Amino acid sequence: MKHLIEPLDFTKEEYEEIFRLVDDIIANPNDYSHVCDNKLLASLFFEPSTRTRLSFETAMLRLGGRVIGFSDAGVSSSTKGETLLDTIRVIENYADICAMRHPKEGAALLASKTVTKMPIINAGDGGHFHPTQTLADLITIRHYKKSFDNLTIGLCGDLKFGRTIHSLVRALNRYENVKFVFISPDELKMPEPFKNFIDKENYTETTDLMSAIGDLDILYMSRVQKERFVSSDEYERLKDYYILTEEKLKYAKDDMYILHPLPRVNEIATEVDKDHRAVYFEQTKFGMYGRMALIMKLLEANK
Repeated sequence: MKHLIEPLDFTKEEYEEIFRLVDDIIANPNDYSHVCDNKLLASLFFEPSTRTRLSFETAMLRLGGRVIGFSDAGVSSSTKGETLLDTIRVIENYADICAMRHPKEGAALLASKTVTKMPIINAGDGGHFHPTQTLADLITIRHYKKSFDNLTIGLCGDLKFGRTIHSLVRALNRYENVKFVFISPDELKMPEPFKNFIDKENYTETTDLMSAIGDLDILYMSRVQKERFVSSDEYERLKDYYILTEEKLKYAKDDMYILHPLPRVNEIATEVDKDHRAVYFEQTKFGMYGRMALIMKLLEANK
């Protein structure tokens, strides 16, 4: 039994298997409409979510499976004091596979060490990792750039708490000659543990988006996450630090693509949506296909 807790749980070869499966799902969707008949996905979201939760649920339904679970920890027995481990032990009696989001780092890993027959998919654990968003990101980059090698990736915004960014950097670092540009205010810089596994010559840090934008092949924008701040004053001071506009995009390459894990707040002006380089809504669709392929892989389901 295999789980997906952090991006490096899968090898590059396993990701390639998923990418090829995604290609076939997109080309032949009807061939996959019954591969998970009689299978149940437990969708356990102890933290709010729109895209990730609905994407998982849609993915399972499109594969012919069914979904149980909750979208708010307030309606679960955790409000009565039930521990996460007890919840997982109970759910394992009901479901074949579990997608879980939790505000505490390491929660998904703990769950994976508790179960004996139900694969766990980490749908986000605090500020740690979000590997299925990484899957969506990789599929999107592959679609538009055809390869991951020799790319310069700009990551802009909240790099301190951005679990989607932590996950993506960890996954992309395995490819050839990938350069990272970390763009953030000093208060939201990339944490040292997530830089330590990158060769120092392969990343730069700056507070100035405009000084970097012309060199980028991918610009990955992220919101400043209000829910991670203790101080509301600090959040208000930093929330609009970067706003991507059409004027700023005049200095970017014509084939530089803009990704964003969403939700967007103010960091990308709505005028950018019509730009051919803005692919963040396509990214959500690729995420659904990626989760379909992932569910199939973990359940060893075949068409």
